[in-house]
Amino acid sequence: MEKSNIEKLQEIIDHSRRLVFFGGAGVSTESGIPDFRSKDGLYNQKYKFPPEYMLSHECFMERTEDFFEFYRDKILAYEAKPNAAHLFLARLEQAGKLSAVVTQNIDGLHDDAGSKKVFELHGSVRRNYCTRCGAFYTLDEVKRQKGVPHCSCGGVIKPDVVLYGEGLDDDTVTGAIRAIAEADTLLIAGTSLTVYPAAGLIRYFRGRDLVVINLGGTEPIPGAFVINDRVGKVLAQIKIR
Repeated sequence: MEKSNIEKLQEIIDHSRRLVFFGGAGVSTESGIPDFRSKDGLYNQKYKFPPEYMLSHECFMERTEDFFEFYRDKILAYEAKPNAAHLFLARLEQAGKLSAVVTQNIDGLHDDAGSKKVFELHGSVRRNYCTRCGAFYTLDEVKRQKGVPHCSCGGVIKPDVVLYGEGLDDDTVTGAIRAIAEADTLLIAGTSLTVYPAAGLIRYFRGRDLVVINLGGTEPIPGAFVINDRVGKVLAQIKIR
């Protein structure tokens, strides 16, 4: 009898000792955070300017009020909680089977779930810094302000997220590459693998098992075991042993 997708994935995870998880927006949609590229995503909605511009360094500098209006309305998800995928990965790490989480998401839900080694390629809304003096501000402190948040020194507070037109953090990328290169299993989930340079990091994988879980389409990867379903729904059926 042919094994089910869940049975195959269970076997892969059972035999893995250095699993690395590489996740995108689809990991957080089950927490109520919209993705970008689905038919209901941000890229298919109508705004004053395209989302790529609204979330750009240029917009932050030149149209700061417009930037924060969009950022607060469409990016910040104050009430979002970790879902089954985030919680599973945290338990997998605690069991000593997961080496690292590499995420393109900026929502901080992996941290909330209890994951310790997380490489946030695009930063996090949970960290915010004054552009003038460098003072740190939490998300709650930014939330309490209306419109453009300002530091006590008068400077504008910028979220520690990578905007369009900005480069990824070198240390974060280096750590992610090392983790992926040393992994025996790479589990890619909730991403179409179309956002570069982040998506290009998977080429450093040299391990045994490559798994893709994604509800929508994903760029083809030779040799990958693919499950077309929601990430949390799939991982909730896997036992950690």
